[in-house]
Amino acid sequence: MRKIFLASALLFVFCSAQAQQIHNLTLDKSIDIAKKQSFEMLRLEQDIKISEFNLKSATSALKTHIDLDLTTPQFSEEIRSREDTSGVSYYSVKQLNYAGGLTISQPLPTDGQIFINNRVSNLKEFDANRRSSNVRTRIGLEQPLDAFYGYNNIRSSLKRAKLSYEQTTKSLKRSDLDLVYKVSNAYYILLSGQKSTEIAKINLDRQKEVYEISQKKFAAGIIPEVEALQMEVDLASAQNSYEMAVLNQSSAINSFKQEIGISLQDSIILNSDLGDYKVFLVDVNKAVEHALKNRLEIREQEIQLELQNLSIKQQKANGMVKASVSAYVEKAGVDQGIGTDFTKSISNAYTDFGDRPSNFGVGLTIRVPVLDWGENRAKVRAAEAQKKKIEYNKEELERQIEIGVRDLVAQINSNLKRLQILEKSVLIAEKSFEITLDRYTEGDINSETFAQERNRLNSTYQSHLDAYMKYQLSLSDLKRKTFYDFENDRPIE
Repeated sequence: MRKIFLASALLFVFCSAQAQQIHNLTLDKSIDIAKKQSFEMLRLEQDIKISEFNLKSATSALKTHIDLDLTTPQFSEEIRSREDTSGVSYYSVKQLNYAGGLTISQPLPTDGQIFINNRVSNLKEFDANRRSSNVRTRIGLEQPLDAFYGYNNIRSSLKRAKLSYEQTTKSLKRSDLDLVYKVSNAYYILLSGQKSTEIAKINLDRQKEVYEISQKKFAAGIIPEVEALQMEVDLASAQNSYEMAVLNQSSAINSFKQEIGISLQDSIILNSDLGDYKVFLVDVNKAVEHALKNRLEIREQEIQLELQNLSIKQQKANGMVKASVSAYVEKAGVDQGIGTDFTKSISNAYTDFGDRPSNFGVGLTIRVPVLDWGENRAKVRAAEAQKKKIEYNKEELERQIEIGVRDLVAQINSNLKRLQILEKSVLIAEKSFEITLDRYTEGDINSETFAQERNRLNSTYQSHLDAYMKYQLSLSDLKRKTFYDFENDRPIE
């Protein structure tokens, strides 16, 4: 009997009448299949890609940008009116315009930009037979001064993108561990159902054997009729228990298939070893340390605090004096002539570009908020109150996580001790039952004493199975709550 629980390799096969595919599954393989089939994991992977692209966009915003615009060509024709002392007259205006511009801009970490703009344009007026060309190069600087003491938009956008990417990455990892726990739970429920069916089948076979013995004893006049009838009732009860176990097992099979995302028509082969598990104790302080360090819920609160600090800073900047500086130096060349062809007009414009003195410009713009009746101050106070609320939530969450992890570690250590004790209980119960069976066969005890021993053995089997399940599931729960694999003593990357 002991081989039921301590066999080195247990093979369970569940087949359907119209099986499409056979899956030979361990727990790890079941988890891999579930990850590939889970729509939640697929959605989170897309969220990761979105965050990656947003982060790349925020990073690229600091790099040099080059823009080219071309007008090749643009023709227009319209009728315009002119009114003077002689009345209203109308005239036609036909124009053909060519233009091209190249702008190179370099964003600055200070929220400003340096740019170079080169532009060439040529306009042909057909009715006046006149052509004008313009060549211009401008180098400029635009810099908001409040970015130094107020709110820097470009740096804040980059920080928000980084925080969003980190949050999405941790969400994927947490969902991954949650999925592992769910699949583990379904796996061990199915395994428990299979083992319960085996226990019920063994109990049924034993009861059939004892029933046959009782019938022979009754026929020989060794036991009374009521005892023989009781054995018949016990046999019917064992048969009913076996049928119920088979029904529960079938339900667990379908639930497990649905959990990992395979067809209900497929077959499953489970490979498991109830006697193979590592014996180790979990350091509660180490578990709490990893939980407080790695739990996404805490990091989410920290991210919310960082984002709220940015919001407070931005709101304060709205009530500050704002200023910006702009400066440029420009070279320009112009040509306007009658009857000039395109090439000649452009050439004249470039000649004028070299001869004409440069243009310069510099400006300072200041915006001073004078009166807002305390509107911005109230918004800042509201944002600060929101930050305080997040801090309280974080503190409460840390306390809850620490209590939860400490309770879970205590439960794991308790489950391990219980599992080890029940392993010995199974051995004792099996030996005791064999002795009881021999004594009943020899007529030393009655059916009531035998039934008590039989029920004790079945109860011991089921208790050992429940303890094994609880131990394995509590270890899986600890992994997802600490992001650390204590069984192999390594962090979960």
